[in-house]
Amino acid sequence: MIAVSQISRSYGDFQAVDKVSFTIGHGEIVGLLGHNGAGKTTIMKMLTGFLEPSNGSITIDGLNMETNRSAIQERIGYLPENCPLYTEMTVIDYLEYAASLHNIPESERDPKVRETIEQTDLKPKAMEKISTLSRGYRQRVGVAQSILHSPKIVILDEPTNGLDPNQIFQMRALIKKLARSATVIVSTHILQEVQAICDRVIILYNGKTYLDARLEDLQKADRLTVETDAKPDRAKVIFDSINGIKAFELLTDENGYFRYSLAAGEGGQTKDIASIVAKTVVERGYSLFLLSQEIRDLETIFSEMSKQDGRSVQ
Repeated sequence: MIAVSQISRSYGDFQAVDKVSFTIGHGEIVGLLGHNGAGKTTIMKMLTGFLEPSNGSITIDGLNMETNRSAIQERIGYLPENCPLYTEMTVIDYLEYAASLHNIPESERDPKVRETIEQTDLKPKAMEKISTLSRGYRQRVGVAQSILHSPKIVILDEPTNGLDPNQIFQMRALIKKLARSATVIVSTHILQEVQAICDRVIILYNGKTYLDARLEDLQKADRLTVETDAKPDRAKVIFDSINGIKAFELLTDENGYFRYSLAAGEGGQTKDIASIVAKTVVERGYSLFLLSQEIRDLETIFSEMSKQDGRSVQ
């Protein structure tokens, strides 16, 4: 459905996006993540055809962006972060206007607008001016215009921005429903949202791809946390003697308690070596205070990124 090959975008000497590549299949819900300035918005603008790559190529639904921009844009629904709307119009007038811009035939506009209003729970506000709506309702109007023409690809930049907890739950359900017939890309700073709705994440770091993985694969632990009274020189002897351990590092050293992180070797599983680690530590005459699998979630990954450039984790 979407094939991005080595795209870059520079502004003078500043490289906003640097040789990023990925493919996204039909029906996937993909989270596009990264710190502020990582290149997320630039990539979304290139995917929607509003910005040209300095280098590289974008193919969507078999069409090349360079030669078929208009045809591709007809297949895309886009919600920008700032959610631009004509606030002097009523909700229903605005959506009817958006339907005309999407070239929806007149005979289909009214049913399509009604269906979209139902999908986004805007019925109580349909006849009100957008200027009178809360931020949450304005956000829903923005989502409504992005899905009005039943696009094959929906790109949502901060879709739950300004929504209350109940509205967030409704938005999650809507995004999952959209994925039955469309590919969905969601950019958000709320990691819990990504973990709740996305199949996969693409994380950007300084304009490059830092990680591209399915969430279920991220949650498969390949490391063990071990706490013992064995000092690092003795721990090295112990861990080097165990087949299946690729590497280890000292995490903490407090009052004679040493906590280590053990990485399983290629193709190895931590569950297969956990019992061996426990047995070996005890047989060598040391105490074992903790043995657990490490969980590598999105917060852990962002913490790792933050440590690389000295950011504090928000």
